[in-house]
Amino acid sequence: MNNTLDFGVVLHGQYGAMLLSGIKLTLQLALGSWLLAMALAVLLVLLRLANKRVTTALVAVYVSYHRNVPTLIQLMIWYFAIPTLLPASVQIWLNNFNSEFVFSLTALGLCQAAYFCEDIRSGLRAIPSGQTEAARALGMGYIRSMRWVILPQSIRNALPALINHTVLLFKNTSLAMVIGVAELTYATREIENYTFRTFEVYLISSVAYLACSLLLMGAGAILAQRYQRALAR
Repeated sequence: MNNTLDFGVVLHGQYGAMLLSGIKLTLQLALGSWLLAMALAVLLVLLRLANKRVTTALVAVYVSYHRNVPTLIQLMIWYFAIPTLLPASVQIWLNNFNSEFVFSLTALGLCQAAYFCEDIRSGLRAIPSGQTEAARALGMGYIRSMRWVILPQSIRNALPALINHTVLLFKNTSLAMVIGVAELTYATREIENYTFRTFEVYLISSVAYLACSLLLMGAGAILAQRYQRALAR
């Protein structure tokens, strides 16, 4: 058995291309899921702030489900169970347009929305009630005051938690491999099966995940510093 390390085997040719393709798909999945999660989280927060018993209860159930059911189970439900409820024509259409990616993006986005919703709601609690009153005194309605005054401040307050959960979302994209999405972890396993270079390929994959996570945290730190400078003015 040859115990010497050879990173060239997994970095060049078709295997290198597989790794690059896996990284690209991982980033696309993370970005798409993040956009879906953030948009839905803001909507959930607005529904909860409406102080209607029905909407408040529905949002609470949504958050409780997605925060307590494992993300892997949610992925499997979306990929194996949900399609059985759809018309055959829709199933065929999804299969023609990479259903694995669509369902994994949907599952991850819906799951992460529950965490983002709670982060933003926590940020709202730190805002003095006088901010809302001041916005109303300036003639702003509910939607305008939330858009221009309240939500920006709540997101700023929730930024550390949002960054942490963004990194968590990025790492959770690796779960999509179980339904056949050819992201980085899937590509890593395939290359290891073909080359038997276990240490090399998993080390490269680990470095890629670490580098992306550190970049996300660094970007979040820069954003937080910009917010602090804006407040200092």
